[in-house]
Amino acid sequence: MIKVSVLYPNAPGVRFDFGYYCTQHLDIVRKCLGDACKAIAVDQGVASAEPNSPAPFVAMAHLYFDSLESFRKSFAPHAERIMADLAHFTDSRPLVQISEIKLAP
Repeated sequence: MIKVSVLYPNAPGVRFDFGYYCTQHLDIVRKCLGDACKAIAVDQGVASAEPNSPAPFVAMAHLYFDSLESFRKSFAPHAERIMADLAHFTDSRPLVQISEIKLAP
């Protein structure tokens, strides 16, 4: 199983609308990716390990797929639509990491 993590860097004044993201944007993502996407989790950054320091990421989304091929096949036809929606909820430029899950709860 793989995990696609979309990390939204935090910065002073960064805009991120969790209401829109968790409902409207992720609805688009779910519809586009279909059954290939097994689960989605969203994290809101609250702090850093250093006391009184902001979280390095304002938000993170984790999307789970059976394989890298499954992710690419489902995402490619819809990439433009999904990416075009970013302006509706953030001005942060996301970073993406694709990981193979070695241990899960």
